[in-house]
Amino acid sequence: MRADRTPSDARGRVLRRGLISALVPLSLTLVQCGKAPSPAALAANSQANVQVVAKTNQKVASGDTFEDRFPAPQFKERFPSASESLLQRQMSDFSPKRAVQQQPEQAPYKVASLEPQVPYKRPAREDLTTLVSMKSSAFPYFGNNPASDAPFLNIAKGDRRGHRSYSGRVFWQDETYNDSRVLVHVPEHFDVRKPGVIVVFFHGNGATLERDVRDRQLVPKQITDSGVNAVLLAPQMAVNAADSSAGKFWQPGGFKRFMEESATHLAGLTGDPNSTRAFASMPIVIVGYSGGFLPTAWSLEVGGISDRVRGVVLLDAVYGELDKFASWIESHRSGFFVSAYTRHTARRDRELMSMLRQKGISVAEDMDQPLRPGSVVFVETADGITHRDYVTRAWTQDPLKDVLVKMAATPSLALTRVASSR
Repeated sequence: MRADRTPSDARGRVLRRGLISALVPLSLTLVQCGKAPSPAALAANSQANVQVVAKTNQKVASGDTFEDRFPAPQFKERFPSASESLLQRQMSDFSPKRAVQQQPEQAPYKVASLEPQVPYKRPAREDLTTLVSMKSSAFPYFGNNPASDAPFLNIAKGDRRGHRSYSGRVFWQDETYNDSRVLVHVPEHFDVRKPGVIVVFFHGNGATLERDVRDRQLVPKQITDSGVNAVLLAPQMAVNAADSSAGKFWQPGGFKRFMEESATHLAGLTGDPNSTRAFASMPIVIVGYSGGFLPTAWSLEVGGISDRVRGVVLLDAVYGELDKFASWIESHRSGFFVSAYTRHTARRDRELMSMLRQKGISVAEDMDQPLRPGSVVFVETADGITHRDYVTRAWTQDPLKDVLVKMAATPSLALTRVASSR
């Protein structure tokens, strides 16, 4: 019997060894597939995608279609720095989550309800501040610079493309001009069913949305504290760079496309997808700080919806484009214009005042009155007020809040304050 078992045992051991030899390499392969890629590999892949985007856009003819002129980024965004904490929102985040509900059994009779049918009621929520990537935001931009009618990305190093600024410094597209995100702020008290306003904030040079617009300049907080029924859109311009380029806002209709896309995002964020039309027709106030004068001026001149703009606020920002500002003021007497300035921009502000007075337009030089349709106000701030802190301290603390309060005090601007002033 032992002799009979020996050959079968030997065959069993050979079979087991064969199975083990086949399974061990497979298990090792599965283990490797389960590992996350290294950060270095991710960075290398993203850099390769940037180069593919640059090569692709070199071959695209300028301005045939909307898709040609505004190509979709091939990767989500630039890598955020360690200090940036806001989550980026995608359109899928706004889609209502549909729960599967079981149909109740049909009763043989109907029950009359004594409860009145309540119309739409806004759900309770807190202030919402987030980042949303928008195709129509300022960057990426592959068009021309209207000042020279030459390509904006006017320098190349291998497959890398960049822009040489007026100062001679080179800023690279993948570092400085590849952030399509917009800081969106919806105060807790905002109600889309009431008259409201959209504030578009163009930041200055050397800024990022979180570090500067949100945390240092406190723009979202000022809008909430004003109590005005307002929401905020702040597109990222050149990232942390001494550059005022307007990107897609240079293009005819660029500002209009931005506001149309924003309406869809705002409707999703406020929890009422049916409010897109309300946001698409809501009045606009543009605020330009410092280098933000350039996208402000071009949005007024060629943006395509200057009639929706009810107010323009420049915070130490009149560095040029005087003709564009004067033209908008002259042709839009139902809106208001405010320019506050330090000694750095005083000469240009006084030149703009002179241009307007020659056109017969009355100019005030204080902020003591409510802002009415047709108001044109220039305010020179005292010595000791610094340019860096101008968004939080100009003629008063929190000047943006002060503008919104004075604007809402004028019934003819059809804006309501829905929260008590703080």
